Amino acid sequence: MVTILRGGARHGAGPTHAISPPSQHSIWFDIGFTLLATLVASFVLKTFVIQSFYIPSQSMEPTLLINDRVVVSKLAPGPLKVHRGDIVVFHDPGGWSDAVSALPEDTGLGAWLHGFAQALGLAPSSSDDYLIKRVIGVAGDEVACESADARLTVNGVPIDETYTASGGCVAATAGEGSFSVVVPPDAVWVMGDNRGDSLDSRYHQSDPLGGAVVLDDVVGVAQLRLWPPSRLALLRNPGAVFAPIP
Repeated sequence: MVTILRGGARHGAGPTHAISPPSQHSIWFDIGFTLLATLVASFVLKTFVIQSFYIPSQSMEPTLLINDRVVVSKLAPGPLKVHRGDIVVFHDPGGWSDAVSALPEDTGLGAWLHGFAQALGLAPSSSDDYLIKRVIGVAGDEVACESADARLTVNGVPIDETYTASGGCVAATAGEGSFSVVVPPDAVWVMGDNRGDSLDSRYHQSDPLGGAVVLDDVVGVAQLRLWPPSRLALLRNPGAVFAPIP
């Protein structure tokens, strides 16, 4: 047996008003407002907080593979500092780019939509004007590769790099098996984890900054490997590697 409850006005209560369904105009307004708010929030996040990038080359293997997607915090440099061991994305200082875009070529509407999504931070950047490397030295550090076993030293302290593909620190320039540089102010010395296949600071010692990258060119620090799902992981700074350095 089904009992149907019927409400009636209680003694002293005012009239009961039925709730009308929202009009079609109201629904479209709500959808449009929600979409606009989402786009604005995405743009603000990309501009000031986070941005996603895809990995176009093998220079950071095994940490990052081709077509990995990473999320970068833009709070460093800025409110936060860039530290030794951080993986940073930076603007190409000029002539550094060693990669061809690994994303498929697109034209027409697809290209426009992808560019629009990039501008809002909803799609990873596919620009070859960005590079990603690991910070080995910060301002004032002496970074050197002078030992017989090509072991990297920072401020005279040998470090055991647990993240490299092949280890060693041999200069990328043919015939130059050693180097010693002092990182200038407001700059960092960067190297790829895949030492045998990375066009990094070692390649640019003849540049005005001796291969260093100014902090103004650093976009941020990679914090998360987001894609593909099977490789989802936090990109932690290997602090123990650099802990012995004074």
